[in-house]
Amino acid sequence: MRAKTSEDRKLIDIFDPIANELGLNIVRVRLMGSNKPGGARRLQIMAERQSDGEINVNQCARLSRALSAFLDEADPISGDYVLEVSSPGIDRPLTRLKDFETYQGYEARIELDRLAEGRKRFRGTLAGVEGDHIAIDLEGEPETALMPFAWVIDAKLVLTDELMKRGAEMRANRGEDDEDEDEEFDDDFEDADDLEDDEPANDDK
Repeated sequence: MRAKTSEDRKLIDIFDPIANELGLNIVRVRLMGSNKPGGARRLQIMAERQSDGEINVNQCARLSRALSAFLDEADPISGDYVLEVSSPGIDRPLTRLKDFETYQGYEARIELDRLAEGRKRFRGTLAGVEGDHIAIDLEGEPETALMPFAWVIDAKLVLTDELMKRGAEMRANRGEDDEDEDEEFDDDFEDADDLEDDEPANDDK
């Protein structure tokens, strides 16, 4: 869930130590193809602080610079790509087993890789973790359901008033230092090679 493909998993193994040195965790990595023929791929990275699961714009920028420096030197990705670093957002994806414990009591949508009780998609209130299983109180069901974490291919919090209140409280607790920081950071970062590759395309302007 932190990675979708073998290439994503390889990149996570590379990026984790870099993020950890900055006091951050990589939440998810996705290397996606371009929507345009011959266009650059997108390398999307979500990250959070190890201390509280939040992140601000400056920390996203520092991580982006650190990753860009490594990518320029090691060149582990073939072809052109654009690097995007962001926070997971309020209605964040749940990519690790511990996330389901952290966000106990909040609503989430979960998709499995196989049928369970005749369906793959579920919505309910997270009820913690039991071993390697997710506990969730499903809508309309009297008993708490247990789902193997290994079956989960996608999970995300539902944006509710309770979740937004939690986000506001955490921003307030951060104090004045983060007062002007946005929780989301969605500007694109391109490495130097990408910028050089893009310049010839502007010759006909």
